[in-house]
Amino acid sequence: MYKVSEVIVVEGRYDKNTLSQIVDATIIETSGFGVFNDREKQKLLRMMAEKQGLIVFTDSDGAGFVIRNFIKGCVPKEQLKHAYIPDVEGKERRKTKASKEGKLGVEGMSPEIIINALRRAGATIEGEGAQKCAKISKADMYAKGLSGKADSAAKRLELIKKLDLPEKMSADALLQVLNVLMTREEFLNM
Repeated sequence: MYKVSEVIVVEGRYDKNTLSQIVDATIIETSGFGVFNDREKQKLLRMMAEKQGLIVFTDSDGAGFVIRNFIKGCVPKEQLKHAYIPDVEGKERRKTKASKEGKLGVEGMSPEIIINALRRAGATIEGEGAQKCAKISKADMYAKGLSGKADSAAKRLELIKKLDLPEKMSADALLQVLNVLMTREEFLNM
C-alpha cells in the first residue's frame, strides 16, 4: 500500500474503491457531473487543496476531461496536480458493455499504471520523499465524544458547522477531512 499525502479526486465510487486498494490517501468522489451543482463539494475541494493539495485523477474519456477542467476552474492551479491514465481500449469487468468511447477508466487500470500515473503527477508518496506525522484516529474521535456515544452525532454536527464543512458527512468522512485540515496535536487541543 502506497501512502499518498495529497487528496485524490476521482469521478465515482468504483474509481475510489480501486484506488483505496492501492493507496492510503484521502479520496473524494465528484459523483460524476454532480460536482457541477454541488457548492458544498466545490468548497470542500478548495479547502482540501489549500491544506494538502489535490491530485485530479479522472478517466481519459471526454467526460473525465470535462470534470477535470471544471475542477481546474474551482481550485487554484498551484494547489493542483493531474494524474492521467493511458487510453486503453476495453471495458470494466462489472459492465456489460464498453463505455461510449470504448476506453477503460481509472477503475479498470492495473495497480502499476495507477502508481506510475500518480508518480508522474508528482504525488508525495511516503518513502519517496514524504514525511510521516501522527494522524487523528478513531480512538481520538471517541475520546473527544465525536463517535460511539449517545450525543456523538450532535457533537459532530457542531464541529462540522464550526469548520464550515458539508453537513451530511459521516464520522469516517469527517475523520479523513480532519486529518487533512489539522494535525493530531491541533485536534487534541481543540
